[in-house]
Amino acid sequence: MALNIRPKTSVILKSQAHCPSHSKAQVSVRDLSFAIDEPTERGGTNTGPTPTDTVVAALIGCTNVIGHKCASSLGIEIGHLDISADCEFDRRGVMLSEEIDLPFVKIKLRVEASAPVSDDDLERLSAEVSKYCPLSKLFRQAGTVIEENWVAAAA
Repeated sequence: MALNIRPKTSVILKSQAHCPSHSKAQVSVRDLSFAIDEPTERGGTNTGPTPTDTVVAALIGCTNVIGHKCASSLGIEIGHLDISADCEFDRRGVMLSEEIDLPFVKIKLRVEASAPVSDDDLERLSAEVSKYCPLSKLFRQAGTVIEENWVAAAA
């Protein structure tokens, strides 16, 4: 007798935080805990990344996870990835000087595979990651320009 098990297509992601000050949130997700905080020059305790740093870092993490999943489904060996992001951020909103519709203006994402991957395979991989990475989609649909540069180790 074969079981027909279908994975859930929608789930609830749960997080909670204790916020002991105006700048610090001690966040709990699953069995993990981490701080989101402001630097000392903005009145924080610098015990974690800022909320805006966290969302850009989440894009890096998501690119890594979805990049490896897509590479596997395409049969492309990428080794490990080194990813960096430079984000043009319009601070006028967080400074309360004016409402900003697009605070994350542009993100330059550099993704370097440790394996010697062809340019054609990197282009196919990049296109797949753009289709499936939820953080990439979130940014792009908000209007953020994401410039991706996928490169591979020299053969």
